[in-house]
Amino acid sequence: MNKKTFEGIPCLIIIFLIFGYLGHVMGVANMMNTIMKTAFDLLINTCFFLMAICVITGALGKIFSKFGVVALFEKILRPLMKPLFNLPGTASLGAVLTFLSDNPAIITLAHDKKFARFFRKYQLISLTNFGTAFGMGLLVIVFMVGQGYTTAPFVGLFGAFCGCIVSTRLMQRFTCKAYPEFKEEMAVEVWTEEQQAAAKNPETKSLFMRILDAILDGGKAGVEIGMAIIPGVLVISTTVMILTFGADKATGEFTGAAYQGVELLPWLADKCSVVFEWLFGFNDPHQIAFPITALGAVGAALGLVPNFAEQGWINDNAIAVFTAIGMCWSGYLSTHTAMLDSLGYRQLTSKAIGAHTVGGIVAGIVAHWVWVGICLL
Repeated sequence: MNKKTFEGIPCLIIIFLIFGYLGHVMGVANMMNTIMKTAFDLLINTCFFLMAICVITGALGKIFSKFGVVALFEKILRPLMKPLFNLPGTASLGAVLTFLSDNPAIITLAHDKKFARFFRKYQLISLTNFGTAFGMGLLVIVFMVGQGYTTAPFVGLFGAFCGCIVSTRLMQRFTCKAYPEFKEEMAVEVWTEEQQAAAKNPETKSLFMRILDAILDGGKAGVEIGMAIIPGVLVISTTVMILTFGADKATGEFTGAAYQGVELLPWLADKCSVVFEWLFGFNDPHQIAFPITALGAVGAALGLVPNFAEQGWINDNAIAVFTAIGMCWSGYLSTHTAMLDSLGYRQLTSKAIGAHTVGGIVAGIVAHWVWVGICLL
């Protein structure tokens, strides 16, 4: 029996155990229907939405790059970005775009050689963590304010900022340890003579044609990135959803609808409730469902908040922590794999996920204790 054949045995055992457990709890037919419907809904309402974001931000980023905005950011923000994140000032453009849109916007920029030429390889790779920590930030804050919380979301924003510093620098450290040569190698090694000439000399095309070219080229790159993130979103998000959510709320039974599940992750988290209470100030076991859901999709996590508020399960401290973790994690389990794969560094996925897990926890801790400090004033 060769090695590959031997590896197939534990693989089959694990698969049978997982699906056997899900099928036993939900029923085999319901399990299959839920998996398919959840994946389909994620494809239609999440993946295509992210692709649209990639197209828009890709076009915007290309315009910024072609008309000198990237170079301007590099000069103005270098004093801030270097000491905090160990990144060139131009990386701040990625933070702005992901804050206004979603995580994959940073990868659209990273594929632009005019943007990437400011980075060393280990810095470019860490953009997956840097950009993700700001992903959907505007949406999260506006949503929380719309729920009637005015101060706590901005405390959460500060927590997410701190978590981003930890996550980005940890990823850089992990990358340099695994590949020491990346510390010195530039992300864009050699420009062709044509690229060098284009960088030095202004284009002879009319302003309208330059804008049109930037929009079309950037949008095309966005479509390619949007296609690349689909596998990660469908597989990982579906898994997280089915392990997080429960049966139908109205009947308490499994119907095979999308976004039903076995509630395994909340059950496990409840066993460690004392730890979560000290770290995040959670005073209700249901609150852990938000960060767990945010692992796969922060949009789905936000959908929990109105019901939590109606049931009286959350307070201002919880909102601060939710905002911090929701922003910092923002569904990184479903996007990190695809983002690093599109950059060509799939082998570093586990390190990126590990670094960002720590960053999100730090974000929640900072938000909680800052809120405690505010309450004591």
